[in-house]
Amino acid sequence: MNPPDRIAEFVSALRDAFADGSLIRLKCGGYHGDEAELKSVEARKVSIKAGERLSFVFRYKTRDITKNLTLDEAAGFCEYGLANAWRSARLETTGFDLQFERQGDKQRLKRTEADGRAAPEGSHDRAKNRPLSDISAVWLHALGITGKDGQVRNDAQDKFRQINKMVEIFAPLIQGLKAEKPTILDMGAGKGYLDFALYDHLQAQGRNAQIIGVELRPALVASGNALAQKSGFAGLRFETGSILDFDASNADAVIALHACDTATDDAIFRGIEAGAGLIAVAPCCHKQIRREMSAGTADDRLDFLLRHGTFMEKQAEMVTDGLRALLLEAHGYRTRVFEFVSDAHTPKNNLIVAQKGKAASRQSVLDRITAVKAMFGIDKHYLEGLLGL
Repeated sequence: MNPPDRIAEFVSALRDAFADGSLIRLKCGGYHGDEAELKSVEARKVSIKAGERLSFVFRYKTRDITKNLTLDEAAGFCEYGLANAWRSARLETTGFDLQFERQGDKQRLKRTEADGRAAPEGSHDRAKNRPLSDISAVWLHALGITGKDGQVRNDAQDKFRQINKMVEIFAPLIQGLKAEKPTILDMGAGKGYLDFALYDHLQAQGRNAQIIGVELRPALVASGNALAQKSGFAGLRFETGSILDFDASNADAVIALHACDTATDDAIFRGIEAGAGLIAVAPCCHKQIRREMSAGTADDRLDFLLRHGTFMEKQAEMVTDGLRALLLEAHGYRTRVFEFVSDAHTPKNNLIVAQKGKAASRQSVLDRITAVKAMFGIDKHYLEGLLGL
């Protein structure tokens, strides 16, 4: 008689829990695969524009990466992973927990009944948890988020969700800074959506902060300052200037959302130079490293990817941001990379968060940077030049 296929049973239970709405959480542990720094994976059910998905958070030693998978993709991940890469997995539902264990060829599955649990809300945009609960704010109307009726406009729903998500991410990071009244620089602030939202939320929480939006366009600076005054936000102001030329020496946090190409590196450099406790950037465009990769000679084993233009573009994005994370680690920052909004809202949705503190050995990180550049045929990352490496 063939032994029962415990992996198939586990995956079947996952499919059922996803389908009937009883899924609370999936967690995989005991990793022994090829990715040296991968520690664990957690997943929950979410609803996004593309439909219902399982949102997986891959937890690495120094960063987190989020991927939204269809049920079939998630089932395939579990089927392969539990057979080859993960020694344990736990499925939590409203009615029971299912624990999978694998030791060599032996598989065990233990079911524990549970009672009284409620399934978590699956939406990425849970209204009851939104940081911006007061939609009557002057700045929301002035920036076109709310209409004359005081409600969020239909054509601004996505923007409102994005703003709330950004505040949800940034507010705890700001709260974690040591300074009693931290100075936060938003490099390339534009109209200042994040600045107004973050200041409004921090003020409501009783947290003092000074937020400075740095913007090249004088008209946006003038309108931003006028709106900050009208809103009664004494600690929020906008200044005209370029990222690289702006004096960031007193910054406790440096933020840059969608600064194009090497402007993101300018912001990272200014943050490192200032010794900021927090650096957070959402990169946009990755032209510099793509040019380096196109001109250089990559490892022959990568040819099956890099000879295709669309793959080259995606690889250039990942390599650019991966090197940025490593360069931050080389300068004493712990880094994480994750999706901060759904790719249904914007394809440029990766956020690099770096916090000053205990990081990996500087020399070991520099050696990894050298190895990565050699692998992809890169002469120099623009940020290296700014940092004098």
